[in-house]
Amino acid sequence: MVLEMKIPSPGESITEVEISQWLVKDGDIVDKDQTIAEIDSDKATLDLPAEASGKITLKAEEGDSMSVGDIVCLIDTSQISNPQQKENESSKEHIQQERDILIDKDDEISITPLARNIASDRGININEIQSKGERITKDDVLNVLPAMGSSNHEGRNEKREKLSMLRRKVSERLVAVKNETAMLTTFNEADLLNIFELRKNYKVAFSQKHGVNLGFMSFFTKAVTRALKLYPDVNSMIDGNEKISYNYSDISIAVSGPKGLMTPVLRNAQDLSFAAVEQEIKRLADNVRNKSITVDDLTGGTFTISNGGVFGSMLSTPIINPPQSGILGMHNIIQRPIAVDGKVEIRPMMYIALSYDHRIIDGNQSVGFLIAVKEGVEDPVNILMDGKIKKSLGLS
Repeated sequence: MVLEMKIPSPGESITEVEISQWLVKDGDIVDKDQTIAEIDSDKATLDLPAEASGKITLKAEEGDSMSVGDIVCLIDTSQISNPQQKENESSKEHIQQERDILIDKDDEISITPLARNIASDRGININEIQSKGERITKDDVLNVLPAMGSSNHEGRNEKREKLSMLRRKVSERLVAVKNETAMLTTFNEADLLNIFELRKNYKVAFSQKHGVNLGFMSFFTKAVTRALKLYPDVNSMIDGNEKISYNYSDISIAVSGPKGLMTPVLRNAQDLSFAAVEQEIKRLADNVRNKSITVDDLTGGTFTISNGGVFGSMLSTPIINPPQSGILGMHNIIQRPIAVDGKVEIRPMMYIALSYDHRIIDGNQSVGFLIAVKEGVEDPVNILMDGKIKKSLGLS
């Protein structure tokens, strides 16, 4: 029996995907549920598992765009994996490879016919071509051509590769934000001394109790959800001629992953404890980095927090994550001298930024919101914990 594997629907509203990478070769014997490919949508990279065991015939190439429901491969279920058969085939293949090497070194190099023709026309030795995949492709050959004209200086190469569907979609959205919103950014700074003291005093007990570190993100998330209640327009978005406001805070957290920046969503963040915030952020970040994040995890969000400080950024103007109307940018923490009660003291300071859509958020609201965040992180015990430190940290 030959099974037709079709492109599954990664999630609602997604109709097209792209073959990012095949993890098997045409003709391989695969096992059921084995990951055979990675597919990119405009929201995330997802694994494609084999629906049955058998011999696979690929019906698409890496980089191909496909619609949901298109046939991506065939699996002949009459040919099942057999360890002894594999061993015999491996031995035969090894003997064949040795024979090929003795006959002609070129024969041991896997190269597409088009790539071989281009290399021959341009006088390129295929033994000197490097490939990331199992075989040399046209792009691999073109990558070794001189970068400009007939110049052939050593090291002057250029690399050309297709942007992933996710990266292309992100690019389109960022350009759209600049063109379709009245984006402005306001700045402030926060003294994080009190958070440092809390973390120093309770981080060991917190980690032992909850299995995660007491980080800065939980304090900023709690401060943001409080500020969104005080300034609800920041927790709103425009839909045509209407404004949609939310009585909950689904906070998108910017996470850097193998495929670029993603923004998984912390649902109902206003109801989460410090421990729950840290645990959920760790789960989402781990899923982004090991490429197991789901489309549902990335869908929605009413406001975004981006921490460029982990990369050393001192100051930036973060770009709004559409269709949201606001994003908070965190930055690195620097020991700086500031005036405290008429005296100069060295404090751990962070610049914070709020980029917002001026069509829906007025200047006084944006400034007020950022001050509310500043107040929360500068006095977390009284403002975010209501004076109950151990209870808020789940240690009582």
